[in-house]
Amino acid sequence: MAQARSNNTPDVIVVDHVSKTFALRKDNSLKERIVTLGRRGRQHKEEFQSLSDVAFSIPAGASIALMGPNGSGKSTLLKVIGGIIEPTAGNVLRRGRLAALLELGAGFHPDLSGRDNVYLNAAILGLSREETEERFDSIVAFSEIGDFIDTQVKFYSSGMYVRLAFAVAVHTDPDILLVDEVLAVGDEAFQRKCMDRIREFQKEGRTIVLVSHSAAQVMDICDQGVVLQHGAVAFIGPAAEATKVHREIMEGKRQSRIEAEEAEHTSSYSVAGVRVLNSVGEPVQDVNPGDDIQIEITVEHATAHRDWQTSFSIDTPTGQQVYGTSVRRLTGDTHGAVTAGTAVVTYGIPHVAFGGGQYFVNAQVMDEAGVNADTLWQGARFYVPLSEERTGTVFAEATVSGVRLESDDLP
Repeated sequence: MAQARSNNTPDVIVVDHVSKTFALRKDNSLKERIVTLGRRGRQHKEEFQSLSDVAFSIPAGASIALMGPNGSGKSTLLKVIGGIIEPTAGNVLRRGRLAALLELGAGFHPDLSGRDNVYLNAAILGLSREETEERFDSIVAFSEIGDFIDTQVKFYSSGMYVRLAFAVAVHTDPDILLVDEVLAVGDEAFQRKCMDRIREFQKEGRTIVLVSHSAAQVMDICDQGVVLQHGAVAFIGPAAEATKVHREIMEGKRQSRIEAEEAEHTSSYSVAGVRVLNSVGEPVQDVNPGDDIQIEITVEHATAHRDWQTSFSIDTPTGQQVYGTSVRRLTGDTHGAVTAGTAVVTYGIPHVAFGGGQYFVNAQVMDEAGVNADTLWQGARFYVPLSEERTGTVFAEATVSGVRLESDDLP
């Protein structure tokens, strides 16, 4: 069985060839169910396999990310690990106290006050009433909703739900913490507070299982990653490699959608292709900070043109442009006259300084006036290795020179 991390520590979670199938009913109303009861009822029910033979183990003290596109089975797997739902086949073995922060408000009763829900949720997570009373003030202080602790939680905002739920979960002294993407609901300051508490757990040797789409969050917290696709394991390994596989899967879906939606055009110019090359003109997909690269754009000309122009831009997976330029910006002129046929334009970028992550290259051809004739979106892509030392889209070296104390009041 694959391990999320190879070491000599014991496994605290073993996912043993787990599959999960859900029955999807077509007859939604009670009347429809009564009518179809005993009469071709099977035709009104479909099966959906959310997980398919998932198998891996997690050693104590590991921090694991569950990644994958929407519908890949991440949240279902987390619920199976947490014992919220039972697998259709296989089983999950767990060791130690487990706290799960899954769906927003899970374990909360809307008609009870925040105070009552603290006791209720803590009891569900395994605390006695006496233990909850000892930790109650700390839970409320961490959640920062003391003014509303005696208000019914059905009047809470989504952020207040998350604050109280996370506060209860981390005060149950768990050996294993399961966290779905509900942390994205809280404000930025509270998210940092939650991340700080998770890092404390990591230093204490606790096990973290996190569902996230954020590569930056995964790299910040997790050392390993499990990538799911269509309910099956696509990759298990280091977090940096897992984020790369996840992005490639996501880009494959997006590129297919773009190609399906892209209308045919009949311009006398067209961008036939884009390639990323190294300094000697070889195609590359992996680029390291400091490398010299070239962006090669191939343009098809249906007829001869007196003047024409090209440009390109480099985007992140979210569409944020990190670099862009054109022949006009670089030279102040166009490419000049060209006959009908194929023309290849090469731009050079020495000593690239992109931060770790996936990048996409868009290319454009324009007429002599700069009017767009054709654009090839995401015509090429390249990957810069992620680094544990830095985040962001810009690569820069940094140092720590020390701390200077300037206050006379320090002890």
